[in-house]
This record gives sequence, structure tokens and C-alpha cells, in this order.
Amino acid sequence: MNDDLLLHNRTFDELTLGESASLVRTAGLDDIQLFAAMSGDVNPAHVDAAFAAHDMFGHVVVQGMWTAGLISALLGTRLPGPGTIYLDQDLQFRHPVVPGDVVTATVTVKEKRADKRIVLMDTRCTNQRGDIVLTGMATVIAPAEPIVWPRMARPDVLVRRHDRYDAFMREARALPALRTAIVHPCSPEAIKAAIEARDEGLLDPVLIGPEAKIRAAAEEAQVSLDGVSIEAVAHSHAAAARAVAMGAAGKVEALMKGSLETHELLAAVVDRGSNLRTERRISHVYAMDVPGYPKPLFVTDAAVNITPSLEEKRDICQNTIDLLHVLGIEQPRLAVLAAVETVNPRMPTTLDAAALTVMAARGQIRGALVDGPLAFDNAISMAAARTKGIVSPVAGQADILLVPDLEAGNMLTKQLMYFGGADGAGLVLGARLPIIMTSRADSLRSRLASVALAKIVAARTLRGAALP
Repeated sequence: MNDDLLLHNRTFDELTLGESASLVRTAGLDDIQLFAAMSGDVNPAHVDAAFAAHDMFGHVVVQGMWTAGLISALLGTRLPGPGTIYLDQDLQFRHPVVPGDVVTATVTVKEKRADKRIVLMDTRCTNQRGDIVLTGMATVIAPAEPIVWPRMARPDVLVRRHDRYDAFMREARALPALRTAIVHPCSPEAIKAAIEARDEGLLDPVLIGPEAKIRAAAEEAQVSLDGVSIEAVAHSHAAAARAVAMGAAGKVEALMKGSLETHELLAAVVDRGSNLRTERRISHVYAMDVPGYPKPLFVTDAAVNITPSLEEKRDICQNTIDLLHVLGIEQPRLAVLAAVETVNPRMPTTLDAAALTVMAARGQIRGALVDGPLAFDNAISMAAARTKGIVSPVAGQADILLVPDLEAGNMLTKQLMYFGGADGAGLVLGARLPIIMTSRADSLRSRLASVALAKIVAARTLRGAALP
């Protein structure tokens, strides 16, 4: 076997005074994040650049124990190597390590005690400029027998950063709390979602539903309803109707789904007598924070329109384009998804995609670059698009993915969430008020992001205009 694939130790008898070994590692932002995830050390001096800018060093520094971990790696894999028992370590941190530093860790045999195979090792780390960043002394029990063992490959670890919501979360927190009707919050999850958003200063909730059930749910969720308004009605249908009436009268600025069915709430919104209805088809959008994608990714429609017609897809596109305009994205890129990137008369979704592309070129869809049909890989990967020879202003850099139907959208978003570690903030568009859609399975980050989106939409949209 190749010697580089093997670990060799040095027994107590083989060790000589002054013998040393070294390893070199480059400290990066991923190292900080991985160490924080492993240890729980989320000291803002390490993970928050804004905080660190005002700290004594003026910038983010790597956790000291990350550097100390290099010493442990040396002792266990090189000198003395496999079979070593680590007994004691004293450390002095002499200089901060910053992302980009190249750290050389060195251990040197200083003393041997034959009675118990005790070895004292000088431990030292320096950076690329020769600055000493760590010194100390390690005490180990050296192995008695030679060991040659296959070297294990280092784990391939992906750092998932959830920061795609940061910009609009900051904007939303600066706005006044959003007066929001929480429709039929009769489960602990629904109550908790509303109170969490209130405690974050994002919304001012009005709970609409059977009061006894609301209070029972709050008790089960162990949250206090002190100071929270309750509009008591008999059942979920009445809660939806009351919320819509309050929205039309300007008493609330947004609606938020509680524990009733989605279709029950939306039926009240689009009822012919509802003043929240517009000429635009309502639709759902997921604003997704996908760790492997460099910007927020908006997927529509994965929750409301089951098999939308071409005309309805036009509205779905326009709803989401208008939302991105509200969020400050002047010319979003919209990919119309299909299974393939060529038009096939036997695949109706490709025909719709081609038609929507032409409609955008003719001004029937406004304010975005629209292209399709595009397969998912070609929509989000420049490399995939180049491999297929696709020349497109959208391919590989889509902001919006228009899915063919609800089933495809639901499967896509769930795969991104459960396999890709994505968060999805949900919002219903096309009515006169934003409608917040959350799920019991959503993370707190997703629920708060949904409310933040609604706050921005409500703040920037004139009352009476179609939404966003």
C-alpha cells in the first residue's frame, strides 16, 4: 500500500529528544463555522463581522481551540502517532489567527520518563509571517508497540450558511410591527408562530377564532396571551370571513394562516363579495434560502394552483416578479421549468414555457427576463447550461423558478428543504393584502422570514393595488 495512505507511530523506545513533526493548515471562514457548529462556540468575536469590527482586534478571529486542535491532530497521527494517550496540555495564546492565515503546528520531544512511558512535548503554532500564535506543553503516554494503520480519509463536510434572508430581515425589523389577523390559531404550533413573530417585533397579532380553543392551544404551547387581541368567532369558516372583512376595512394589514385548511382561507379571500379580491389570479411563492445557491431562490406555485392554465401561469409569473421588484430586484430572471430544455409537442409544459417566453417578449409579462423551457439543472447551474450549449440570459442564474404544476413544485421544494437543507418562507400574492403561509414543519427562521416578507410588501404597496 502507498505509504501516504498509512499512519505510522513512534514507540516510546524509538522517540529521541529534539525529534519533531509538523503539519500546515490554512484557516478559513468554513473552519470557523464548522468549529462553531461542533462546539457551540458562537462567540460573536468569531462569527459576527459587525460585532468583531468593534472588538479589540477589529475583525473576526478564529477560535483559539481550533488552533489547539492542530496539536491534537499531530500527536494522534504523527508524533508519537496511533496508540498515543493524551494526558495533559497547557496553552498560551500569543497572537490571533485570522481567516486566510497559514498555520504551522509543531510538536517536539522535550523529556522522556521511562517508568510509565510519559513523554513531554513542546507544542507551538506559527503563522505565515513567523508570528507565534500558540505555545504550550503536552503530556502523553507514548505507545509501546509499533502500529501501521490505514489512514482514514478526512470527512467531506459542507458548511450550510443560511444568510439569504438577511437583507430583507434587516429591512423588516426596521418597520413598525405589522397588524396581522391570525386566522383560526387553534393549535399550539399556530399560536406559537404568532407569538414568536410578535416577540421579534415583526407583527402585532389579532387572533381570530373560537376563544376557548385559542386559549387552550396557548396553554398547551406554554405561551401567554396577555395584551394580545382576540376576535371571538364560532368556527374556522367564520374566522376566515372575519379576517377578510377586517382586511377590507383596513383594520389589519396582512392575514396569516393558522390551523385551518389553506383552501378554506383562500376561498374567503377570492369570494366574489370579498374586497380583497383583484383581477389577478392569487398564487403562492416560496422564498427559499438554499445553502448551495448564491442568492434567494423563489419557487412558484407549489401550494395554491394545482394545474394552472397558460393564462393563470402568466399571473403567477407577474405576481412573483412584482414581489421581487418590491424587494429591490429590478430585473429578476425567471426560468420556466420543464423536464427538458427543448420544445416538444408531446410535452404540454414545454409549449407553455415557450409561450410564456414569447409573452414576456411582447410585454404581456413585464419587468423580468423570462426564458423556457429550461430543465432544473440548466436553470440554476451555469456549468450545466454550458454543457448543453444553452445560450440564455436566465440559464444558470435564475431568481424565479416557475414550476409546471403544484405537484412538481411541492416535490421540488420539499427536496430542496430535506435534501438541500433549504428554508422556505411562504407568501400568497395577488390579493390586496399579503397572506402569510407557514407550516408546522417550518423552522423558526422560515416562519419569521415569511412575516418579514409580508411586512415589506405591506409597507411598499399602496392600499387598493393588486399585490404583491
